[in-house]
Amino acid sequence: MHIHQFYDEGLAHASYAIIDSGKMALVDPARDPQPYIAFAKEHGADIVAVFETHPHADFASSHLEFHKMTGAVVYVHPDMGVSYPHVALKDKETVELGKLKIQALHTPGHSPDHHSYLLHDEYGKPHAIFTGDSLFIGDVGRPDLREDAGKFNLTRSELAGKMYETMQSVFKPLPDEVTVYPAHGAGSLCGKNMSDETVSTIGEQRQTNWAFSETDKTAFVEELLSGQPNVPKYFPFSVEENRRGVAAYRSSLEKVARVQREDDLQKDILIVDTRPADQYKAGHLSNSINIPDGGKFETWLGTLLAPGTAFYLVAGSQEGLKTVMEKAAKISYEQFIKGVYLLAEAPANGHIQSADLEKVKSNPGAYTILDVRSRKEHEEEPAFESSINVPLDQLPDKAGQVGNGKPIAVHCAGGYRSAIAASILERAQENEVLDIGDNIKKILG
Repeated sequence: MHIHQFYDEGLAHASYAIIDSGKMALVDPARDPQPYIAFAKEHGADIVAVFETHPHADFASSHLEFHKMTGAVVYVHPDMGVSYPHVALKDKETVELGKLKIQALHTPGHSPDHHSYLLHDEYGKPHAIFTGDSLFIGDVGRPDLREDAGKFNLTRSELAGKMYETMQSVFKPLPDEVTVYPAHGAGSLCGKNMSDETVSTIGEQRQTNWAFSETDKTAFVEELLSGQPNVPKYFPFSVEENRRGVAAYRSSLEKVARVQREDDLQKDILIVDTRPADQYKAGHLSNSINIPDGGKFETWLGTLLAPGTAFYLVAGSQEGLKTVMEKAAKISYEQFIKGVYLLAEAPANGHIQSADLEKVKSNPGAYTILDVRSRKEHEEEPAFESSINVPLDQLPDKAGQVGNGKPIAVHCAGGYRSAIAASILERAQENEVLDIGDNIKKILG
């Protein structure tokens, strides 16, 4: 028996390979099938099964591609309502993998159609559980993503109550030595208090995870519902994409058009410029916004652009274009790319100035100071007494309403979000836009 975790830092997504007797099963695989194919080849194994814990909201899964490529059987919860070839496993049904058995356990809470998969070793002993988005390290999955997506829609309160029941009836009775393999780690928007650790045991979680220690259902529900992060625009779309089955990764990317000349860019289509913020500020194309390629590029792309929005992708190098195209594909957004364009030199037009922090501090009344951090961040540590708060995820819908003729000085916690926000504001209105950038750290520390 061999278990391997694949971890995508950008989406804080963990997926798994289980190998025994030359057969390999995958749990919640990411969009790009190649890492799993290479791993199977390295270990002389055939990919025969894919276990989906639920229809994922935050990434596109390659389960259908594996079925078409290798004949792997895709196992799902009966209520997922999927439209691709699959085998629906009822609660407590098992599947053999070599000498191992994988048992489906219904674990609703994050979604109503959620399975966790309990792996039994060759002696029949529970060895590990793949918990998807139900049990995380230090937390449990948020219950507010399925009110408007999927085959069954439950209120967040109903799902939070089901998560409490799942904790009591499924996870608490498991032996302490069972290893916990979740689908996400810290930084994912599928929970709020996840640990930096990506693997644990039931025993460790029994001691450290609040969801194990809270025994009052009402208090559990209240805690689970409070303080959840924003829901990106692409999450409901992703649920439906995964229920249908996503197009093959490489062939879908190959369909994206290459734009050779600036004049060929349609003026009415948004440009997403992925160059570093300083390069964007020095010069950029009209009708563009800046989402710099970084650790959370794909999340912000799917947060700020609604599914179905056509856009151009711009980067400063061919390698940069390849990277951001692949990141867009991780959330199935490559299908909305009108074309990709290499911008090797900064255009002469389109400039955003950096704010003089000392001037803003000494005369804050001369500016509209905009904090684009989350409401929680703004309330817990305000940088300026006179600032207004519009979280970045809400800014595209409110950008034209910000400002009263004064220059707008925008900040976040470290400069990444403010760079995006400054570009959105500049595109939306006539007021001068100034980015405080990473100088905000002199105030926030």
